[in-house]
Amino acid sequence: MFKKILIANRGEIACRVAATARRLGVKTVAVYSDADVQARHVRACDEAVHVGGAAPRDSYLQWRRILEAARSTGAEAVHPGYGFLSENEEFAQACADAGLVFIGPPPSAIRAMGLKAESKRLMAQAGVPLVPGYHGTDQDPALLRREAGRIGYPVLIKASAGGGGKGMRAVHSDAEFDAALASCKREAINSFGDDAVLIERYVQRPRHIEIQVFGDGHGQCVYLFERDCSVQRRHQKVLEEAPAPGMTPERRAEMGAAAVSAARAVGYQGAGTVEFIAEQDGRFYFMEMNTRLQVEHPVTEAITGQDLVEWQLRVAAGEPLPLRQEDLRIQGHAIEARICAENPEAGFLPATGRLAVARWPDHVAFQRGAVRIDSGVGEGDEISPHYDSMIAKLIVHGDTREQALARLDAALRDTHIVGLHTNVAFLRRCAATASFTGAQLDTALIEREREALFEQPGLPVAQAAAAVVAHTSAEEALTEDASPWSRRDGWRLFGASQRRFELEIHGEHQTVLLSRHHQGGLSLTVAGQVLPLALNSDGGQAHELFLDGQRTQVRTYRVGEQVAVFGAEGSALVTTVDVIAHAGGAHAEGGRLTAPMPGKLIAFLAQPGDVVSQGQALAVMEAMKMEHTISAPREGVVDELLFAVGDQVGDGAELLRLRPQA
Repeated sequence: MFKKILIANRGEIACRVAATARRLGVKTVAVYSDADVQARHVRACDEAVHVGGAAPRDSYLQWRRILEAARSTGAEAVHPGYGFLSENEEFAQACADAGLVFIGPPPSAIRAMGLKAESKRLMAQAGVPLVPGYHGTDQDPALLRREAGRIGYPVLIKASAGGGGKGMRAVHSDAEFDAALASCKREAINSFGDDAVLIERYVQRPRHIEIQVFGDGHGQCVYLFERDCSVQRRHQKVLEEAPAPGMTPERRAEMGAAAVSAARAVGYQGAGTVEFIAEQDGRFYFMEMNTRLQVEHPVTEAITGQDLVEWQLRVAAGEPLPLRQEDLRIQGHAIEARICAENPEAGFLPATGRLAVARWPDHVAFQRGAVRIDSGVGEGDEISPHYDSMIAKLIVHGDTREQALARLDAALRDTHIVGLHTNVAFLRRCAATASFTGAQLDTALIEREREALFEQPGLPVAQAAAAVVAHTSAEEALTEDASPWSRRDGWRLFGASQRRFELEIHGEHQTVLLSRHHQGGLSLTVAGQVLPLALNSDGGQAHELFLDGQRTQVRTYRVGEQVAVFGAEGSALVTTVDVIAHAGGAHAEGGRLTAPMPGKLIAFLAQPGDVVSQGQALAVMEAMKMEHTISAPREGVVDELLFAVGDQVGDGAELLRLRPQA
């Protein structure tokens, strides 16, 4: 086994690798950028080396600096994690040339599987089923358009060197093709330095099922069963589970054998994932092979009882695979939810900001357990625009799928994050949909369940208001002395009193009255209702509400003028309005085209003088490695472009001026 390794990554996966290395007695070296000086992965390792600026191209993609860091610290091997350099053939070869072990497959396997068109050719030779499509090297747009027509719409345009949903567009008609192709190529060249694409038939109601494979340097290769990753948005995974619901032993063996054939075809070593598109009738087609550890590997660890990072280290050190195929067994059911800094209600736009509150249910980290949370950030840390938006991975394991679903719901209920938009509430709704609970899975699940997933009311207004009253009372009780004359809770010598709260709940202003009666009871007047109220607080953030005869438990957290409320029925971010402080405040002018997040402006789709309609695409921004199209908030005439293509713009910056049409 190695004595010291360098982890050429950041965040959650760097912490994950460091945890297993520490358990095995292997010392670790972290690398970090200007933005990550205080990052958790730096603290998780034994040593750390600075490699450059905040942007990935200035640090985590600077593989020559990373190799120098490995040499200077005496590391024997490099673990690339996932993303960044993990599937970079040149980096893998450079490690070998420098006398360092690359903890991953040989460069030849990365090369063979890195280009989708080449990998499809190899898979055809290996007898692995393929989706009908065009995988040629001729990238003439007219030819690509003709090939799309030959295959038959809808088709999927995919970056040949891509992954992670980047450089991928579904096209449903000939009229959409040119714009989709241009967008794919633009995103592909920015993400992978290669704008080549391939075109495939877009399978209707497909399931995304992937097989975890592992090979060693002794000619052995096994599969560690499957994961169903069908729940996706923008071709990126949201929920993953293992084993795949409805998978028969015969189909599992067939898919596993196909995945092993794919790995053997390229002389694979280490951890890899063979991804398949599966029809509802069970037919499956090779999609691609990811030549690295996957984000969702913990669900495989949960059902097999194996540590896949340990397997990686042992195989890279020259040891044989720890187990043979016949030794592997499935134990129970596991589900992973990716908790991200994003706003599902705004088209999953990524969010940035400080994690003012980050509280989790009881859990283990980076190891198998009923509830596991793997994260590279914590309370007080910043989510920056430079890197991926994932905050944490929440993994649950149960004896059955039903038990795993129950544990997932409870864990998401008890996950409390304040300070920026997250998808936690969306994930909980998603896992509770009829489609997911009933295992009616395909990649269109989110769109099909749109009504149940978006624009939901959240915590009832009366509960949110009562929780803020309870929080305020608890805060004030902590700062008062014993004298009744100093109390600020409405206490009166002769009993009766009334206190007024001005709150904004779910975007609407609410005037809330807390009444204390002569007999000592309380009532809350909110939204035209007078409701009996009793409060029981622990003096901190946990409160028991008896509202209109119903008992509810909530937790509250104050951040500035806002109180975040979390309950069994959902959450609410309530603004406490200081009427005097906000008197005379002007409303922002509506109808402006503004940046919904910090990022880079990569295209304007209209010029000064153009007449535009509401909803028309006007600009394209890049943030967190993805393209985002920004549409006109109203009809009008483009008056002036306020930035140049290539400029970095801040959140809320006005991009162009629109004037009313004459």
